[in-house]
Amino acid sequence: MKRHLYLVGGWTSLALGAIGAVLPLLPTVPFVILAAFCFARSSPRLEAWLLHHPTFGPHIVAWREKGAISRKGKVAAMLAFAFSIALALIFAPWPWMMAPIIAAAVGGSWIWTRPEG
Repeated sequence: MKRHLYLVGGWTSLALGAIGAVLPLLPTVPFVILAAFCFARSSPRLEAWLLHHPTFGPHIVAWREKGAISRKGKVAAMLAFAFSIALALIFAPWPWMMAPIIAAAVGGSWIWTRPEG
């Protein structure tokens, strides 16, 4: 039963990561890292597929070994935050326009304190 929950969690995380590739505020790599974590506990084959994936594999390995986020990943996250803030300032009423600003301040400061890998 536990293995099945991890498998569902891995696929859900992978789906959210795919959605995050096109939505500005939803991150991609953290969900892929979470998917690798879940697959490590449910499907060694899927975990190996993610670890050897040309796009996501290096990010997962860097995170597992050093807790590192690449400079490119940090810049991409900041650009996504900036885009989300711009959309909120244009379309969201007060106080909802503050949500992406707060998320960017909290999430961005955490992201920039991670080592680079």
